[in-house]
Amino acid sequence: MRILFLTQIIPYPPNSGPKVKTWHVLRYLASKGHQVILASFTRPEEEGYISSLREVCADVYPIPIRRSRIADMGYWFRSQFTGRPFLVERDDLQAMRTCIYEILSTTHIDCIHADQLTMTQFAFLDLPVNYPLIRVFDAHNAVWTIVERMVKNVPWYVKPIVKMEARRVKHYEGGIVQSFDHTLAVTETDRQYLGEARELFNNRKKIPRANIKRTKSQDSITVTPIAVDTELLQPVSRKPHSKNLFTMGTLHYPPNADGIRWFAQEVFPIIRREEPEATLTIAGKNPPTDFERFMQESAGAIKVTGYLPDLRPHLENAAVMVVPLRAGSGMRVRILEAFAQAMPVVTTTVGLEGIDAIPGEEVLVADTPQEFAASVVSLLRDESLQARLAKNGRRLAECCYDWKITLQKMDSVYGTG
Repeated sequence: MRILFLTQIIPYPPNSGPKVKTWHVLRYLASKGHQVILASFTRPEEEGYISSLREVCADVYPIPIRRSRIADMGYWFRSQFTGRPFLVERDDLQAMRTCIYEILSTTHIDCIHADQLTMTQFAFLDLPVNYPLIRVFDAHNAVWTIVERMVKNVPWYVKPIVKMEARRVKHYEGGIVQSFDHTLAVTETDRQYLGEARELFNNRKKIPRANIKRTKSQDSITVTPIAVDTELLQPVSRKPHSKNLFTMGTLHYPPNADGIRWFAQEVFPIIRREEPEATLTIAGKNPPTDFERFMQESAGAIKVTGYLPDLRPHLENAAVMVVPLRAGSGMRVRILEAFAQAMPVVTTTVGLEGIDAIPGEEVLVADTPQEFAASVVSLLRDESLQARLAKNGRRLAECCYDWKITLQKMDSVYGTG
């Protein structure tokens, strides 16, 4: 099968959750004999990685993209008139449309695989009526639930705007699920959320200027969990008696920043009262300015590193990985990678969504500042508990979340090639 694969970001190197997911899907499809043609938005700093993608893909079409706050304001205002979500308007660039149309006009494509919600808009162009094309929506998340969950964590004066955007995203996302031949969800919970959005769409007469065309095919939603490479991610040798806590994430992503901010302000002070030697390392690209303030006010207890090309030395220096997520959807790749690297993990109920780990066996789960702090302190004081969680987490990653095993569930959509 010849697959046109559309991505919002170059999926290499696999150093963030969305990239990890997409990179392993590309590898799996290629390993099954499919010919994958990649069209991706590309930032200037990503251009050097295109050659690595050509080792997996039959061809790669990079489309330059630049972000700016001024431009984003324009897209937001435009979304108020079109009725489409802001994120969709922001990525609707003519250069991508032109590229895809030229590919479809000159090369026979059997399937369009749209990676994440914003890329689905490019799967419906003006093609001949008899063009045989399967459309697959790869939903990393049920996006509408992320926006809806953020409502409770934003200032009161922003809540109406966020609520309106959540409704808009839910309606649009439901239309995409209805319109595509197949949807890939990463968790059973997301499958249900996407089905709920589709039901909302079907119960309404129309969606304002959403530019969605319905297909006649039978729609289906297949659960295909996110995968990691357990052969590449080997267990780390952690330093004995460490009091360091490690957390990471793409910090310009609001749910990640919100969760770490909550941990630094409400949870970490409780931990410090119980364990005065405890320290916190925060890693990730584009940390918000207030993170620097946390570091300065902590008298050396909090360190903000920015992006780290090699996490292993920092994991070796840490006793615990904390994933303090309060809003989100899909699966947390950093938890799966921590399991693969035999790192003890403390997270929230939201953080563990979609991962079949047993609290108390492979992971500790807590949702209030007091409970979260108590879980961390118990690990800092009990290295045998650290070792048990690390061992069990590694075993879970190997048996249930390695890419060669997990992605076999895609065969029901694509066949074996």
